[in-house]
Amino acid sequence: MAEYENPSSSQPTSNSEQPAQNPDSNNKSDIVQKIQELGQTNVAEMENTNIHSITIVGQIEGHMQLPPQNKTTKYEHIIPQLVAAEQNPKIEGLLLTLNTVGGDVEAGLAMAEMIASMSKPTVALVLGGGHSIGVPMAVAADYSLIAETATMTIHPIRLTGLVIGVPQTFEYLDKMQERVIKFVTRHSNIEEEKFKDLMFAKGNLTRDIGTNVIGTDAVEFGLIEEVGGIGRALQKLNSLIEEQKQQNGEMLQ
Repeated sequence: MAEYENPSSSQPTSNSEQPAQNPDSNNKSDIVQKIQELGQTNVAEMENTNIHSITIVGQIEGHMQLPPQNKTTKYEHIIPQLVAAEQNPKIEGLLLTLNTVGGDVEAGLAMAEMIASMSKPTVALVLGGGHSIGVPMAVAADYSLIAETATMTIHPIRLTGLVIGVPQTFEYLDKMQERVIKFVTRHSNIEEEKFKDLMFAKGNLTRDIGTNVIGTDAVEFGLIEEVGGIGRALQKLNSLIEEQKQQNGEMLQ
């Protein structure tokens, strides 16, 4: 029995007969991917800027993974970025923008300590809110700004979930709270007693103790250096970069 042979399959297809790939379609697919992953159509390449920007948004996630519907900032994502920014010779400054409700205390303090220990100039800008453990992260930078309508919530350390009701648990909470107080007062101009007064104030927050500090008040208390936005933040960061260059030049001489 003879087999049917398709004449078209036996003849090789020339290069001219193959459909040409449309470069526009590749560009469109790249743009769509960027929109899906980053929410923007164009990302500044590393070699085009001497400033690295890191955003702290949503809830700061610690050792426990939060539900998928929560917008979170994971410390295992931020810490490698800080290390890379410190090591990259093309990066001369770090801009930190915050709009966070707070979250895990140890994770927030870990990131704050890394920001504070960087050798390159750092500027923090609080937009919307820099609440709870976001306060130490905001003051960890060399210079901090806050938007006029932004707020910062200062309250005592709290635990959620199962708590073992023994004196050691409350002692641990007290020591952790003291770590936060010492860090904030060491990296800002606010006095320790004033910060404690804001932390333990009654009647300012519903069903809680603490204080909600708005932009100008944060500057007045010495928590933040200046009220400003993105333009002023970049201007200050560039000036700090220039100052460091001049200092390094004088040291070389």
